[in-house]
Amino acid sequence: MIRDATPDDARAIAEVHVASWRVAYEGLMPREVIESRTVEVRERMWHSVVADEEDVRVLVLEEGGAVCGFASVGAVRDPDLDRQRIGELYGLYLDPDVWGGGLGRKLHDDALAALRALGFTEAALWVLDTNVRARRFYEAAGWRTDGAEKGEAHLGPINEVRYRLTL
Repeated sequence: MIRDATPDDARAIAEVHVASWRVAYEGLMPREVIESRTVEVRERMWHSVVADEEDVRVLVLEEGGAVCGFASVGAVRDPDLDRQRIGELYGLYLDPDVWGGGLGRKLHDDALAALRALGFTEAALWVLDTNVRARRFYEAAGWRTDGAEKGEAHLGPINEVRYRLTL
């Protein structure tokens, strides 16, 4: 089941976020960056996002009554893109225990439907250039790189590439 998140989901979202980061980014980011993402810090952040941010929609995926994934969407944040027309998939994370079972694709598709419902006709997202698993996932769904790249100095010496998709 996929539904809109509530502030009460903040802890579960944080647990999924941290577990996913620790597995997905192992070897792709400095260990200290990965370990700095604690459940407590992420819980406060997600509580604030879900409770206060009108411009961000957060969806949670539940299996057996427990949150095992989430996605967040809203207007694109990149200054070179049209915020009225282009939405952004800010993040899509699943508990590593459920990877590979098709739940990520379902959550992805619902996140795109949420962007369409918000009136966007195109979407963008950012992915670590070295995250082969995520890149394959998005490319299989029709996303294509648009040539934009950015470094994330606060995350260590990493680089991200931007993908776009017509909704």
